[in-house]
Amino acid sequence: MGLRTGAERTSMRTLNLKDIPTPCYVMDEAALEKNLQVLDRVQRESGCKILMALKGFAMFRLFPLIAQTLQGVAASSLHEARLGLEEFGKQVHLFAPAYKDSEFPELLTCSDHIIFNSFSQWNRFKGTVQKASKKVACGIRVNPEHSEVAVPIYDPCGPFSRLGVTRHNFAEENLEGISGLHFHNLCELNAHSLARTLTAFEKRFGEFIPGMNWVNFGGGHHITREDYDVDLLVELIVRFRDRYPGKEVFLEPGEAIALNTGVLVASVLDVVRNQMDIAILDTSAAAHMPDVLEMPYRPSVIGAGKAGELEHTYRLGGMTCLAGDVIGDYSFSQPLSVGSKVVFLDMAHYTMVKNNTFNGVGLPSIAILRRGGHLDIIRTFGYEDYRNRLS
Repeated sequence: MGLRTGAERTSMRTLNLKDIPTPCYVMDEAALEKNLQVLDRVQRESGCKILMALKGFAMFRLFPLIAQTLQGVAASSLHEARLGLEEFGKQVHLFAPAYKDSEFPELLTCSDHIIFNSFSQWNRFKGTVQKASKKVACGIRVNPEHSEVAVPIYDPCGPFSRLGVTRHNFAEENLEGISGLHFHNLCELNAHSLARTLTAFEKRFGEFIPGMNWVNFGGGHHITREDYDVDLLVELIVRFRDRYPGKEVFLEPGEAIALNTGVLVASVLDVVRNQMDIAILDTSAAAHMPDVLEMPYRPSVIGAGKAGELEHTYRLGGMTCLAGDVIGDYSFSQPLSVGSKVVFLDMAHYTMVKNNTFNGVGLPSIAILRRGGHLDIIRTFGYEDYRNRLS
């Protein structure tokens, strides 16, 4: 969800920067297919079903390609559930910390699985589920009380977490109608973290698994990262399914689908000096890549090094009036000037789904670099996109 560890590679093999109106997110179709091949291997060898978490990546123009491999989507709101139903066309699994009475009937029509964050929510909506003409599988999210994530804002199992039912509060007398359990405590982590989490999950909730039809291992599995232990992941799932025969296992990564598949191309608007050289870009950390400030983290830039590593060092700043709209300090072998292009790596996930129009700054265009090398600009944004969010 934004840790961005080691995203140094790119497969923008034939990208001609002169062709790109900036700022612009560019997705590489071939790189996406490479990730899908890894995920397909996990499904084939382990027997699990992988869903795409829309909170991480929701570029629906690419859903037909992704749906050839993955089994559906994981949604966290009515709008995500509708997008999954209408554009992905396969299973929709829904989880939110709480549901609104006014939205729940429509959520039922959009979803195949609905996961409740508490037994009070389950008891509130159970009657509506049972009366619905559509059969929906219902589950409970549990909190294994085992932390693996170092950054507190992304740790679902941290102290006083509002996400999931702890064992102490698990109301087993209310399980009638519940067919699955869900846990999620990872963020950009390797399979070893899942191994430790499974131990904690089974220690606290293992007695209830035989009575379930499915278990959802949540997201945060960085499966397509180069150093990810895919063999261990497959082994963990196979062993779990051997321990609990007949149980379906779901994974719902978001970032792993789009990891290292896209870039954000920006242009230099001005170069100013205040004790160091500062390049002001036509993009923004605050508006176009919020995780840079939220984490915070320093995204990689094609052809750039750390400050002082190459001959010319610049602080790259955004175009909003926020004083802290700074992306980071970078060095280049050639000086930057007005019109120079700067390409930020790994900008497909948690960018388009989180960007905003702060200061009225325009949203980046969205493009796809097709397999044959053709750049397909599929969406541009203008004043109406800003105005229509306001009143």
